[in-house]
Amino acid sequence: MQTNTTSNAMPGKAREQSTRNGELGVVTCENGAEINLAPLNGLWTQDQYLRLTEHTRLLIEFTDGCIEILSMPTDRHQAVLQFLFLALLPFVQELGGVVRFAALRMRVRDGKFREPDLLLLLDANDSRRRNDFWRGADLVMEVVSPDDPDRDIRIKPLDYAEARIPEYWIVNPIDETVTVLVLEDDAYTEHGRFRRGQRADSVLLSGFSVDVGEVFDAD
Repeated sequence: MQTNTTSNAMPGKAREQSTRNGELGVVTCENGAEINLAPLNGLWTQDQYLRLTEHTRLLIEFTDGCIEILSMPTDRHQAVLQFLFLALLPFVQELGGVVRFAALRMRVRDGKFREPDLLLLLDANDSRRRNDFWRGADLVMEVVSPDDPDRDIRIKPLDYAEARIPEYWIVNPIDETVTVLVLEDDAYTEHGRFRRGQRADSVLLSGFSVDVGEVFDAD
């Protein structure tokens, strides 16, 4: 299938056939056109990725022509995410900032996009905040997915360091830890790895902390 055929099919909203995480399958548009994504991987342009994600319910990330379909979140994932969002929201708003949750695209650099579980800016009027996608963030959080923990634990720190994001939280329901990383020069260093009975605290957001047990007991 030619790339321009894919581009022509994008305006119709898509509904997705079942795929396993990271595997590319067939997307069926409302006009009946079917797009097999697999042969196109490595050939996507940034504009095509942006159009695709505007017309699908899938969580999709993009790196230099390749797209990756992420698994849908579980109920526990969403409970943890909701707890963190509600904890951050009044704190960040009091500072004049803004916090958002997935799915919202964030550009790491030209040709690379991620969809963090939570992302915030200290200034709601920051020029990086755009309606279509953010051009960066001051802090991001990821709730580790059980299907591929290395993505959030090992790969995402490299991505977010490349984006120059000052702080990254890895919230891991698997071992019930919250790891707070802070950017120093071009790489992250570990501020702390927090467990039940401790409070995970932020360096960037002075005074903000969460009880780790409450995070993972969220319902």
